[in-house]
Amino acid sequence: MQGKIGNTSFVNKALKDNDLYAKKKFGQNFLTDQNILSTIVDSAEIDKDTAVIEIGPGLGSLTERLCSVAGFVLCYEIDGDLIPVLKNNLKDFNNYEVVHKDILEVDINKDIDEKLANYKKLYLVANLPYYITTPIILGLLSKTDKIKRYVMMMQLEVADRICGKPKTKDYNALSIAIKYRSDATRVCKVPRTVFIPAPNVDSAVVKLDLYPDKKYQALDEKHFFDFIRLCFNQRRKTLVNNLSGDYSKELINKMLEDNSIKPTVRSEELDIVDFINLSNYIVNNK
Repeated sequence: MQGKIGNTSFVNKALKDNDLYAKKKFGQNFLTDQNILSTIVDSAEIDKDTAVIEIGPGLGSLTERLCSVAGFVLCYEIDGDLIPVLKNNLKDFNNYEVVHKDILEVDINKDIDEKLANYKKLYLVANLPYYITTPIILGLLSKTDKIKRYVMMMQLEVADRICGKPKTKDYNALSIAIKYRSDATRVCKVPRTVFIPAPNVDSAVVKLDLYPDKKYQALDEKHFFDFIRLCFNQRRKTLVNNLSGDYSKELINKMLEDNSIKPTVRSEELDIVDFINLSNYIVNNK
């Protein structure tokens, strides 16, 4: 569908008429490209059996399209000044709710159970605030397994890390943390010029599909996530050097030997199964 909300003239007029401006502290950049909005919604594959969570609906450019195809849309908006304008822009719809809360402080499972339990599928579709993109994604992935698909606009650099593969410059702890829960694909690149105001970087849309059953299982998940961050603490160092501040050289060398990994290895050379095996080894040999 071609939305009524969200082109450049609409956004400029809405901001001016309501004496609003994009607030840097909330990472607000309003998307104005109708084709990209369509790509985001189409890639999510939403139907009326689907409930959608949106973070930072802003003026409602994406929300309008989500309401048109989804059974229900639950929006979290931290900026109270935007909410009256958002509701006015969505006056043609009754299948949404706006919650005035910071998503990082929400009891997401409680909200899902109370508001969205009647829907067969639950997806998250959002243009995320760039300054807290990683905490939002990792926070939700660690708190709930009820959201089965994520389609998110984010800073291009973060998107590349999320989709990073072993032996590439983009591969890091975030790549592995995402891979532990889901399959990640980059949907499209988005130029900075299609936002008001234009951010300083280009963006990308990323799609995460959670595994229907747990594909990977670390013995101690908290240790695993802490461990992979430690492994990538300094990319230019070997794995041994990154770990030596927290574990004895004897344990590290024995761990690598028992897992048939060379002592000069760097973290970007290992895949997720390697990291799970190494984390499990340490848990078993503390």
